[in-house]
Amino acid sequence: MVFGIALTVRMIKLICTQPRLFSFICLAMLIFSTLGFIRPFQQKNEIILHDERLKIIPGEFYIADVIDDRDDRRAIAWLLPANNTDARTQTLPYDFNGGFGAAKRFIENSIPQNATLHPIVVHLKKFRVIETAGTDGLAQGRAELMITFDLQQGDETQHLIDYAGNANYSRTAGPPQDVEPTLRKMLGTSLAYFNTWINKQAGSDVRLASSVKVLFGDYSKKPEGDTIYYSVNRPLTWEDFKGGVLKSRYAAEVSPSIAYSERAEVKDGVICVNLEINACLPKSVCWAKEGVRDSYTLNHEQRHFDLAKIAAMHLIQKIKTEELPVSNYEGPINFDYVDAYRQMDTLEKQYDDETAHGLDHFAQGKWNDRIDRELRELGVKN
Repeated sequence: MVFGIALTVRMIKLICTQPRLFSFICLAMLIFSTLGFIRPFQQKNEIILHDERLKIIPGEFYIADVIDDRDDRRAIAWLLPANNTDARTQTLPYDFNGGFGAAKRFIENSIPQNATLHPIVVHLKKFRVIETAGTDGLAQGRAELMITFDLQQGDETQHLIDYAGNANYSRTAGPPQDVEPTLRKMLGTSLAYFNTWINKQAGSDVRLASSVKVLFGDYSKKPEGDTIYYSVNRPLTWEDFKGGVLKSRYAAEVSPSIAYSERAEVKDGVICVNLEINACLPKSVCWAKEGVRDSYTLNHEQRHFDLAKIAAMHLIQKIKTEELPVSNYEGPINFDYVDAYRQMDTLEKQYDDETAHGLDHFAQGKWNDRIDRELRELGVKN
């Protein structure tokens, strides 16, 4: 490039001093132009997207970001030249003054922004206008717009809804700025559509909930079949041992567990999680050998069931202290459940080890007192 500039300056001096070289210089410029060293000045084809304050005051969202996800980013519009609607005429590409930034600015500035509301990320998937020459001497245009609206949740986003709109128009082939009102209206319509949608969904769509509230129920109210749901008013009896006797050195065995059911609904923007958590015991897996069905042995097995209830109550206490995230409230609940189940297994093993599976009467008495005390502290029994 530096060499070309120096050569041009020298050529100008030659023109001034040696007119006979003029034809040679013109030939050289023609060659340079052909090879691409000299390019003719090209006017940039632009459409100015005007700012507009829409008659929308969002009560549920603000625009956190606008992202260009178009497959074709070459131009916004392909328009017929001014005063030329010949069917053979090729369209010319036009982009916004400022490119995609103009559309981003319009979307962000056309409505009030309140950062205390739901942060929404707008993805522009398609935005283009294509004109063709009509038979009546008019330019026939078709504009298409595709946008997705996502909810920003920390470093991630959750898809909410898509919007697709189009517009057809006819115009005399005049200045390209004539199509700007159509494009501006399409953007405004998409925001109005989303505003209407989110206003209707905010109170019932789990994705838009603002908080989580946990309500606890009790399995003990369920009708009893094979499964016994723990209740202090419903202690074990030998009639509950329905399972076949296993080959074991122990006199009896029960297999208590912790169970929970979950049902969620959204009320006024709050996820209400209805949890029923309790200890349960299937009769079909409980067994006892003949000749050992006395009150002492039954008490030992009952205490296994009590320990399961204690672990279930600890689970309830833990969940009550959790600040459950709207985006994944089930995650902490599942984690706490697994932890409570592990605690139950640990307690039962410790209980059997220290009581020698009930053979150590003194240790059994200490565990009876410990279990009764904790059941009272947890509000399970008086």
